[in-house]
Amino acid sequence: MPAPGSARRAFWPEEGGSYHASEVESYFAGRLREPLEVLLAIDESGNPIGFAELSIRRYAEGCDTDHVGYLEGWYVVPMARRQGVGRALVLAAEQWARSKGCTEFASDAFLDNDVSAAAHRALGFTETAQIRCFKKSLTED
Repeated sequence: MPAPGSARRAFWPEEGGSYHASEVESYFAGRLREPLEVLLAIDESGNPIGFAELSIRRYAEGCDTDHVGYLEGWYVVPMARRQGVGRALVLAAEQWARSKGCTEFASDAFLDNDVSAAAHRALGFTETAQIRCFKKSLTED
């Protein structure tokens, strides 16, 4: 079985491996506030092949409500792609959001991630906005 956090590391490579292992451990120990839910896809041998990390947001671009199910992270290992694993994760995520009283479900992707945009559209998502986010430190260096 892959090391804890290896799929997260593939999805969010900018964070170090120890960060992901710590996050996974903290999640299962109940020490994290988010994600609210993590869905895992496993193969016939019990190995993880994908995940969906979920939250509920008070605001999501293009949404009308203030209680929006949100797909924070969604990843399927390359060998399991285009086999319905990603679709199954998103359908389960939508059901989770409905069970939490959400009437809208949202997600995001980087502007240059055309594969993710196509996958979202194939699952019925409608693109609502394209934005660039900025930040500025307010502390002295």
